[in-house]
Order: sequence, then structure tokens, then C-alpha cells
Amino acid sequence: MGRNLQTRERLRPVDLAREHGLSTQAVRNYEADGILPAAERGPHGYRAYTPLHAQALRAFLALLPGHGHATAASIMEAVNRGAIEEALRLVDESHAQLLDDRRTLQAVAAALRDLEPVPQERGDLFVGPLSRKLGVRPATLRKWEHAGLLRPERDPRTGYRVYSAADVRDAKLTHQLRRGGYLLERIAPLIEQVRSAGGVVPLESTLHDWHTRLAARGRALLSGAAALDAYLDEARPAQSGSK
Repeated sequence: MGRNLQTRERLRPVDLAREHGLSTQAVRNYEADGILPAAERGPHGYRAYTPLHAQALRAFLALLPGHGHATAASIMEAVNRGAIEEALRLVDESHAQLLDDRRTLQAVAAALRDLEPVPQERGDLFVGPLSRKLGVRPATLRKWEHAGLLRPERDPRTGYRVYSAADVRDAKLTHQLRRGGYLLERIAPLIEQVRSAGGVVPLESTLHDWHTRLAARGRALLSGAAALDAYLDEARPAQSGSK
């Protein structure tokens, strides 16, 4: 049962701000955005916050590292207007995104472990030689291109597709992931990771950091959930009493 924090001492904006090293304007902005519940006003129009507002601010700041500003703000705004199910759905979506990112990391790591080295080509390849090298039809390569997995250039004289060594790498990685049962829409972000890293070898060196970031995000989601749960215990009695 909540302890009805709204009946306790009144706090000034600066009291909330100092705890977290924020400006008083930031606190007022959070209230205006619905991240904090609306504050009562004193006789001279000054805001009078309560420990409930302080707990709302702690919950929001705890949600930030795991959810990001936009989602954390939406969660708090939903809670403060009594839309608890909407807030929990937003929390679930962040957890689902983290799970999807973990699966992406696992797929990249597995694909890199099993990927055969791509030999340096003596020149660019046309669609026929590349399709024979991979054992797929030319139409399959065109399908992968349409999905954004391959980006061949065009021969200026003939208009034929020309696949560079990087294209061959992406094609081999795509082929391997398709054999592993991955859909094209799940392969696309993996290929983009390889491109962003500048190749397979540089990407391998980033996998540990990627894993560390995901683990930190998972812990941040747990911390945010604990702070949000504590705030919900206090906010529900206050919301019920205001009806």
C-alpha cells in the first residue's frame, strides 16, 4: 500500500533539482511535459512539489539509460494520467527491442564464426560468375539487392551489375545466414553492421563492446523497472484519491 507521499512536506523546484544536479528549469520542464505530476501552486503562484514528485523524477531518471529520453518520458506521462497499461506496454517494447538486438548480435557472431574467408578477387564480378560461386540463381542476387543486402554498381557501357569484393563478402554472408533460416529483413541489419564496421574483421573486434553495451542496457532496464514499480506503488493511491 502506498504511504501517500503527497501529504508530506512541500518541496521547492530547487529541492528536486539539487538531488540530481539539474536546473530548476529542467524540473519545471519535466512537469510541463507530464513526466512529473502537476504541482500545486502556493498563494503567490510558486510550485509546491511533494516527495511523490521527487520519486517521479527518480523513476524518470532511472528509466532514461535503458529506454532513452522519448520512451522514458512517454512511460512517465502515461503513468501520471493513469494509463498504466500503456506505460507497461512501452516498457515491454523496450525489453522486446533489447531481445531482438541480442538475437542480432548472436546471429552476427555465429555468422562470423562460420563464414569462410572471402578471397581477394582479381577484379569485379558480374552476376553470372557470382551466382555460380554461391550456387544461387541470378534472380536471388537481384532479390537480395532489392532488399538492400547488396549494392552492386552498374557497368557504364553495358549496364550490367558489377559486384566488388565487398559485395561478394555481403553476398556470402547473406547466403550463409539464409541457409541458417534467417529472413531477409533480419539479415539487413547484420549486413549494415558489417558495412559500418568496414568489414568482417573490424566487426569481430567490436562484438565484445556490443555485448557489453547490451548487458549494460539490460541492467539499466532492470533498474528502471524497480524505480518505476516503486513510483507506481505511490502514484496509484494518489490517483485514486483524486478521482
